[in-house]
Amino acid sequence: MSALLQVRNLKAFYGPMEVLHGIDFALAVGGVATLLGANGAGKTTTLRALSGMVRATGEVTFDGRAIGGRCTEDVARLGIAHVPEGRGTFTTLTVEENLKLGAIIRSDRKAIAEDMARCFGYFPILKQRLHQQAGLLSGGEQQMLAIARALMLRPRMMLLDEPSFGLAPLVVRELFQILAAINRLEKVSMLIVEQNASLALELATEAFLLETGNIVLSGPARDISADTGIRQSYLGY
Repeated sequence: MSALLQVRNLKAFYGPMEVLHGIDFALAVGGVATLLGANGAGKTTTLRALSGMVRATGEVTFDGRAIGGRCTEDVARLGIAHVPEGRGTFTTLTVEENLKLGAIIRSDRKAIAEDMARCFGYFPILKQRLHQQAGLLSGGEQQMLAIARALMLRPRMMLLDEPSFGLAPLVVRELFQILAAINRLEKVSMLIVEQNASLALELATEAFLLETGNIVLSGPARDISADTGIRQSYLGY
């Protein structure tokens, strides 16, 4: 399967400090990959670097186009949707207004309405909450809204940062089942940062293990999940 995203020698910086030290990885068209590692390993920074949110160097191509150095808005226009850690919902706006913001760079009103209806197929609770202020939603509902808002972009790839953070186990399981359905039905590629390594490895086809800004291990998710030594040494379960 061909690569949708190709990353070579990616370095990222906060001020003068280099926090990613030249990482390489690829994500296949329609594939799901997970970035694993301890806090501070560079996982969130990797997603931010791909979205143009931090200063970065190296070669990053998306569908054959170089995206390194592009601003965040231009990256989004190419079809890359970023669901940040902490959900990033606009809490003073309604659910409907949040969803419309996800499609702000689009002008096809009929298709936008169709996409909103499709989002309700994945997240029916959002239709019930359509005119409710987003800040009054539960944590799980806000995460669903964040993912639905990203879908309104009609992305080819989603970057998801800790989608399970702060959620009850049953909600997390439901959310990951929905992500699997979106990947299968919409053919949206996904790069997921997730502390729940076992759950992330269930969903992903590929896994990349980060340690202090370097990828120290990569391979098929099922192989990494089955390796007791790797799980105990790096993933804590």
